[in-house]
Amino acid sequence: MNYLSFIENKIVREKETLIHTLSQWRFKEEKIVFTNGCFDILHRGHIEYLAQAAGLGQKLVIGLNTDASVKRLKGDKRPVNNQEARALLLASLLFTDKIIFFDEDTPLELIRFIQPDILVKGSDYKPEEIVGYDIVKAKGGEIITIDLTPGFSTTSILQKL
Repeated sequence: MNYLSFIENKIVREKETLIHTLSQWRFKEEKIVFTNGCFDILHRGHIEYLAQAAGLGQKLVIGLNTDASVKRLKGDKRPVNNQEARALLLASLLFTDKIIFFDEDTPLELIRFIQPDILVKGSDYKPEEIVGYDIVKAKGGEIITIDLTPGFSTTSILQKL
């Protein structure tokens, strides 16, 4: 088996290429979980968060900020790892089903397109404040927050360096 090809096939560059996959998952009545982030330097906190998110449904889709959107959100020194490297690392996780890039400051349009059954963010957000809350709620979906692992963040790792 060519594992690298398997991993790379989880990375989606155009949301329209997801239509068939989403249709298949919905036909099989698989719950689609969506979360998003920069995931600049993958660490234990990310793994624990994503593993918990994946456990809430059958398919995990991760919206990944492009390099340009990370720069706008985090400043000129970020991202440390480019979007292709970040995507490959996330796609290599066994519980990740799809990675899709978004260039906007929020994943609102992506959430509107995917229409996930479950929308997940860290518990540093109130559910009502999570981008896409209204879209997911309107279709009868759930918004779930997950506690973050204390002591692990990309910012704290960079400060140590």
